[in-house]
Amino acid sequence: MLRAGQAIGRLIATAGIAALVQAVAVLPLFSALAENPSDARAAHGLALYGEPALPKDFDHFPYANPDAPKGGVLRLGRPGGFTSLNPFNSRFGDAPQLIIGNVVESLMTRSQDEAYSLYPLIARSVDIDDAREHVTFHIDPRARFSDKTPILASDVLFSFELLKSKGRPKHRATFALVKSAVALDDHTVRFDLTGVKDREAPLVLADMPVLSKKAVNVERFDDPDMTIPLGSGPYRISEAKVGERLALRRDPDYWGRDIPSQKGLYNFDEVAVDYYRDGAALFEALKAGLIDYREETSAARWSSGYDFPAVRSGAVVKEVLRPGRPTGMEGFVFNLRKAMFRDARLREAIAMMYDFEWINANFYSGLYIRTESYFGESDYASTGRPASDAERAFLAKFPGVVRDDILEGRWRPVQHDGSGRDRIVAKRAQALLAEAGYVLVGGRLQKDGVPVTFEIMIRDRDEERLALNFAASLKRIGIEGNPRLYDEVQYERRRQRFEYDMMTGQWLPAAVPGQEQLNRWSTESLNRENSVNLAGAASPALDAAIANLLASRTRDDSVWAARALDRILLSGFYFVPLQHTNAIWCAHSAAIRHPDHTPFFPMFPFGFTLESWWMQSAQPH
Repeated sequence: MLRAGQAIGRLIATAGIAALVQAVAVLPLFSALAENPSDARAAHGLALYGEPALPKDFDHFPYANPDAPKGGVLRLGRPGGFTSLNPFNSRFGDAPQLIIGNVVESLMTRSQDEAYSLYPLIARSVDIDDAREHVTFHIDPRARFSDKTPILASDVLFSFELLKSKGRPKHRATFALVKSAVALDDHTVRFDLTGVKDREAPLVLADMPVLSKKAVNVERFDDPDMTIPLGSGPYRISEAKVGERLALRRDPDYWGRDIPSQKGLYNFDEVAVDYYRDGAALFEALKAGLIDYREETSAARWSSGYDFPAVRSGAVVKEVLRPGRPTGMEGFVFNLRKAMFRDARLREAIAMMYDFEWINANFYSGLYIRTESYFGESDYASTGRPASDAERAFLAKFPGVVRDDILEGRWRPVQHDGSGRDRIVAKRAQALLAEAGYVLVGGRLQKDGVPVTFEIMIRDRDEERLALNFAASLKRIGIEGNPRLYDEVQYERRRQRFEYDMMTGQWLPAAVPGQEQLNRWSTESLNRENSVNLAGAASPALDAAIANLLASRTRDDSVWAARALDRILLSGFYFVPLQHTNAIWCAHSAAIRHPDHTPFFPMFPFGFTLESWWMQSAQPH
């Protein structure tokens, strides 16, 4: 009997989706043979480190209002467009990300009030051992797709196999580590993670979207597809026009409405999303009353652009919200796939010429803070902190990769005198370039007879203004940077294919750095289309640092591991760091409201569709 159970596990792990569907029918016969290890414990949630903050009997998330009225239409705007309704394959960037959670749900759902904790959704509970090598999800018997068919273990295993072979990079990478996946019965699925040195893996499994095995076209899963997906979430897609509009309608029979993790969320009857050319067009849409919410990313516009009639009358409300989340990295990113940028001394000299002090004072009314770390505003940032003994021991394996001033926490981005023409900084940059073998010939910097000239890819007028100022600074040391404006669709296409010299790159912050770093810095992501390894960074040190971070067993270990990674990245000068604010600037219709408690780690910034907000004029249900 034991051999039979193991054979079925191997069949599911290796034979693919068709064999999986057939095997699920007979797996309950062997359920007694696939019990969890003796130290497995039942849990109501999962946390990356320690225990989830909320107790088993929690009623709702702290940032949700369980008494929020249901109703109304929320009108949102997004830049760009879409050509697919499948955000789960390797071409996920072509699809609206708001399908995730709103239409298609996962086994468990993340609390935006905690750095990294998940609570029951499709899975009502989870069993996990102390080593995190075996995790078992118990599916809520009430869970249904929107066509009223039950969600079964066979759907979970189907989703696992499909995403392992054809899913997003994060899913493929993690799911490939799973030794076996078996259904113990129609509502119980067990994953074997024996030997996997990645503490995040059980959480990635918990966050897995659950797709209906009867509604997915496996053969065409990789293709752009405008077929409306069958999900189990609070909304269904009611309208989809390629590149123009996506509309969601709340499912009145949503099965999970009373689950604590869903109470007080998804309050609008309809969510209509129109797509616009760029941020400037979105701002005009807000002024014209065409959208109900906008997060402002331009300090100049925030400080001087919101004196329009709707704000003066109170119809549009300006708010500054401070969630306390860490900042990510935004800056001009070098594409090291281009030979001209492979000398770190050139990259450092170019970065020195970004005059933050003048730009912040003259463009942004002094509202910004200079970005100094890839994990800014968090304990994971290395800047200003000498390396610990653990960091030094790890980095000693890669001599010369981290500079002494960065190892000791003394490095900062170069400060300018605010004049807009700091000669001392320019001379320092020129000295560094001379050391690297660059010479000025007729006022133009060159090496081996090749001038240093490149294009800066930008997508809106705000980026253009910044890039033009930066290009003017570079010209003072003989470097020619040429800003070129692309529309959102062209910009995204070129980004996905790495067809740029330099671009403005941005990563959203990770509350706890983890697997997302693989898609940003690993050798495997270097030439994979749609990865976010914008810099073309790849080295044994980066790969080892990421592996070290993922293998962290405690929060303290993850902190020093992330700081070591931060030091390697800073020493590589892959970015010209720009600036950030530790606040969310938003403007919204006075008709929509939000709870008093702002989540500590909100995304985008309150989910894709303002999940915790509501229409004030709506009536309680």
